[in-house]
Amino acid sequence: MDKVKVLEKYLPPDAAPLIGRWIDYFKCEFKISRNRNSKFGDYRAPFGDKGHRISVNYDLNPYAFLVTTVHEFAHLHTWNEYKQKAKPHGTEWKNNFKKMMQPFFEKDVFPADVKAAIMNYLDNPAASSCSDLNLYRSLRKYDAPKEAVHTVEKLPPNAIFKLKDGRVFRKQEKLRKRYKCVEVSTKRIYLFSPVAEVEILQEP
Repeated sequence: MDKVKVLEKYLPPDAAPLIGRWIDYFKCEFKISRNRNSKFGDYRAPFGDKGHRISVNYDLNPYAFLVTTVHEFAHLHTWNEYKQKAKPHGTEWKNNFKKMMQPFFEKDVFPADVKAAIMNYLDNPAASSCSDLNLYRSLRKYDAPKEAVHTVEKLPPNAIFKLKDGRVFRKQEKLRKRYKCVEVSTKRIYLFSPVAEVEILQEP
């Protein structure tokens, strides 16, 4: 099947032809990956007999899929220009991300709130896109609804929740940006991102 037709299943349709051209131009192996809780996408630089490799989680909504794809292609472009001399989310990467986002702004691919969140993120050099909660939340609004899934920040204090791996925690107070939670079985303390997805078991 034509790669653009495949990409149209995951991306806003107007964005698919350009991403298809990037895959060819950069001679990149582009993989649509299973869900990974720890990351939306991944870039691997050429190594041994392998060229550029990008993978993006299959279950992202079209706008999140596009932002993640451009994020990873900006890593690829930055590697081509600077190799290991540039920081992963440093100025060089940010400039490339901004430049590579421009055609999609011109095509008006994003809803206004997502575009504003991307612009705000690009003007804030301190944040990596993975930890920019404003951008993350604006993208999440376009996810298909999920039953029984909640984010840690929405749970009341002392609520008991479960992770996908079966471990059970009790929510405690907020410490700066993260929430302190106690694992029920071991009494060990863990810090959770406000937007971590969990299954609620018991409200206080």
